[in-house]
Amino acid sequence: MSDKNITAKNMTDKRTVLLVSLFHPELVRGGAQQVCYELFEGLRDDPEYRPVLLASIDATYPALYKSGARITGFDERPDEFLFLSRDYDHWWHRTSDPLLVESYTEFLEQIRPDVVHFHHFLTYGVELISLTRRVLPEARLVMTFHEFLAICNANGHMVRRFDNSLCRTASQVRCHQCFPERSPEDFFVRKLWLQSHLGAIDAFTCPSRFMLDHYADWGLARDKLFHVTNGQRDYATADDQPVQARQEARETYNRFGFFGQIIDAKGVHIILRAVALLRAEGFTDFTVEINGDNINYASPEVRAEIEEFIEAEKERPVGERLVWFNGSYATRELRSRMARIDWCLVPSMWWEAFALVISEAWMFKKPVICSNVGAMADRVRDEKDGLQFEMGDPAGLARTIKRAASEPGLWQRSPAPCRRRPRARSWSTGSAGSIGLRETGPRPRPSLQIRGMTARRRLRSMLTKKCPVRGARRRACGARSL
Repeated sequence: MSDKNITAKNMTDKRTVLLVSLFHPELVRGGAQQVCYELFEGLRDDPEYRPVLLASIDATYPALYKSGARITGFDERPDEFLFLSRDYDHWWHRTSDPLLVESYTEFLEQIRPDVVHFHHFLTYGVELISLTRRVLPEARLVMTFHEFLAICNANGHMVRRFDNSLCRTASQVRCHQCFPERSPEDFFVRKLWLQSHLGAIDAFTCPSRFMLDHYADWGLARDKLFHVTNGQRDYATADDQPVQARQEARETYNRFGFFGQIIDAKGVHIILRAVALLRAEGFTDFTVEINGDNINYASPEVRAEIEEFIEAEKERPVGERLVWFNGSYATRELRSRMARIDWCLVPSMWWEAFALVISEAWMFKKPVICSNVGAMADRVRDEKDGLQFEMGDPAGLARTIKRAASEPGLWQRSPAPCRRRPRARSWSTGSAGSIGLRETGPRPRPSLQIRGMTARRRLRSMLTKKCPVRGARRRACGARSL
């Protein structure tokens, strides 16, 4: 690995924070990598810290795999690196390439970070967490969960494979039912393997209490688990332009939009089925705009269904088309795309850890129509902040779309609840929020509150607290800090 992009540790007094990301958002869009990269950008403008980004890639980008290389710089950008994942075992979540492990060790020894903040272990291998602890015994290790991958072998979505129903708890037998080729004992050993390596982490953060409770029930220590909402820049004000005022006087609000990855879990196919039902009954006074990509990660069945719908829609006269496919988008394009819709559709087919798109819709004052489960139902109160429908039910979504497009006054009664949007989702450039702990009521666990302060304050406690796994004395619950 070349150290061309690495600033020598002894040449700066800045404290180094290594951010480990699943993919780079410029190569593969997704919520986890977006949150990680925006934290990297915020820390980069902080004079006290030097952030370093390590983002993985897979065989989707073969041209970026250089002969003999395991970790490379990314696009000549300082302190941004690519981890060239290969020989990955998705069952054990480990890498089988010893040279890749050796390169990662060398990378840590050159960077010598004070904090390592993992935003994923997928494509890296969970054993690299334990390796990081051995190489950097004094570093602070933090893990942010973005789904239930450690708990659930079904892509971390906790959706039962045989009927697509939601799974509320994991067990050896229940997991075996989803993967009958694996014995219940296999899942027991897998759990022990993952927990043994996750034990090296000093603090875990979850963007929703729903997720936090799941990981606590699975076996992670509650005093290591903290609720931290995902932070985002406020894209509505990023370019210093005012947010477009809500158009309260229109007769209809019949423009709907989807933003996200076009994969099974995000439910685009549910939207298309709902459109087909409305078209069949003769209701066509609405439009839907689909914004997103990554359809190559969809299952063959869902991908075929979506592509067939796209082709059929293209065959219709322009005036008869109800659905428009706009392709991928960058965050800087959100303003123009959000301006073309009235309602944001979030028809996810799993619990969702946080659903960043809800925050994005609220930034632009767009009410949300979402599935009635998990983090979505926690954030969007039905008939108050938006509308809910039965998850995975095209007919239910069709009824909700028809109502939203035709019921007078409904849009005005469903305002984007700015008061409920934490300030952490309005990070300004050069700011990543701060983490502070306080006890919230009678709850037996602390809650992390993110305030709109600089990234320096967010990480100060991470750097000053001693590692709890080495026996350091903890503060009382009300004064505990990362």
